[in-house]
Amino acid sequence: MCTIMAYCGAAGGMEKVTRGLEATISRGPDDCRIIDIGGGVLGFQRLSIMGLTPEGMQPFMLDGSYAVCNGELYGFRKVRDVLISRGYVFRSDSDCEIILPMYREYGTDMFAMLDAEFACVIYDGEKKSFIAARDPIGIRPLYYGYSGGDIVFASEPKNLVGICRRIMPFPPGHYYKDGEFISYCDITEVKSVIRDDIDTVCRNIHDKLTAGVEKRLDSDAEVGFLLSGGLDSSLVCSIAAKKLKKPIKTFAIGMDIDAIDLKYAKQVADHIGSEHTEVIITRDDVINALDEVVKLLGTYDITTIRASMGMYLLCRAIHEQTDIRVLLTGEISDELFGYKYTDFAPSAEAFQEESAKRVRELHMYDVLRADRCISVNSLEARVPFGDLDFVRYVMAVDPEMKLNKYNKGKYLLRRAFEGDYLPHDILYREKAAFSDAVGHSLVDDLKEYAESIYSDRELEVRAAEYDHAQPFTKESLLYRDIFEKYYPGQSGMIVDFWMPNKDWEGCNVNDPSARVLSNYGDSGV
Repeated sequence: MCTIMAYCGAAGGMEKVTRGLEATISRGPDDCRIIDIGGGVLGFQRLSIMGLTPEGMQPFMLDGSYAVCNGELYGFRKVRDVLISRGYVFRSDSDCEIILPMYREYGTDMFAMLDAEFACVIYDGEKKSFIAARDPIGIRPLYYGYSGGDIVFASEPKNLVGICRRIMPFPPGHYYKDGEFISYCDITEVKSVIRDDIDTVCRNIHDKLTAGVEKRLDSDAEVGFLLSGGLDSSLVCSIAAKKLKKPIKTFAIGMDIDAIDLKYAKQVADHIGSEHTEVIITRDDVINALDEVVKLLGTYDITTIRASMGMYLLCRAIHEQTDIRVLLTGEISDELFGYKYTDFAPSAEAFQEESAKRVRELHMYDVLRADRCISVNSLEARVPFGDLDFVRYVMAVDPEMKLNKYNKGKYLLRRAFEGDYLPHDILYREKAAFSDAVGHSLVDDLKEYAESIYSDRELEVRAAEYDHAQPFTKESLLYRDIFEKYYPGQSGMIVDFWMPNKDWEGCNVNDPSARVLSNYGDSGV
């Protein structure tokens, strides 16, 4: 990961960008550069992943125009070859160096051409104007606000605290130009429903996910893999091991007393022959890290915080004990193929609407969690299930096929990888919530800790103080109070609590964990 920041105005930008970047040194610990470009200021903190030489340092410049980009631009070498044929000269092996030549050739049409996870800001030296853009899912973070009438962009909210009165997420799949946010890609839009037979659909799911993993193995820095023992991360690891034809490095985490998934992660690691590391945590580790986790996340959402406890502590151990710089993860599968609660979807149309909603909001929940937990430990996240070609395809598959009519959630994904990828018991294992899988006691410990802080009366009184996303349990109040300490008045960055669709029968619950649903069954066993 890297940090980008842009102050789009002439007055006071250098001091504000310098101050803002102090909050995210861990995102880009290798180098930092801040430049005054006359009409504004660009800042960049570097985590070296592609093009490790000093020539890969940003901002990049081309004939008076400048760019900063936090991203991975897949297939950039082919694009670069085309640009070289048109006379452009490149000084580094950085994928992001193609940004300015692409802008010169294609203008804002370039954003729809990128196969990438990215957030970028371009200063057009000829037009004296700023352009910013973010990938269609929002895998790479970007926020904005206004300071004295000037717009300011930054990778994280913490860069903008104290600079902007109101901080907002940059909408995924949009670019900003001349004061407007313009959509260049709605990844959830289905132009033509795919009604192929199930074997064809599963074959395409297999091929497209495999391609999504393979392209994310391209790195000049060492790559590792988060392995929970659940379906999604296990598939990513198995595909990668087959493609690399050598032992990969996998990492799993669990509580010291009831870690559900450690045994499954070990089973997968043995099956694929990985170099496997287990990290064991305690109740004290969880409680002691809570304040830091809420601070690094910039959210009060219950699900996100619970799931981040294990992920943050695991990534911290990886950072402290290894030389790994890149981590592949299993996020975004649930939004495409369904959660436990989407088994209750009343129709195929309702399933599709819910899936689209979740994909559009990913940047505030699971994607946010993966980015922050990994980047705060000076690592980069890559998300194969977020591959744009893969997402477009699965979104377009007839939702009737994605409903759980098979007595097994995510059946299409499971069937697509039948064979020797995973042990059958793993491939067809019921899904467990990540926070539960780290250990049932993790969530219980957090709830008990919140119970020790607030009385019932305090919950009633304090919750009423918040008019947006009002806390409804002592746990949610605790998270909100910590959030407000670091991001006062900025709750609007998150639309609401992540919860199952309460309009569906069986989903009107008061806790986001799938553990409270009637169909949880053997999940997490």
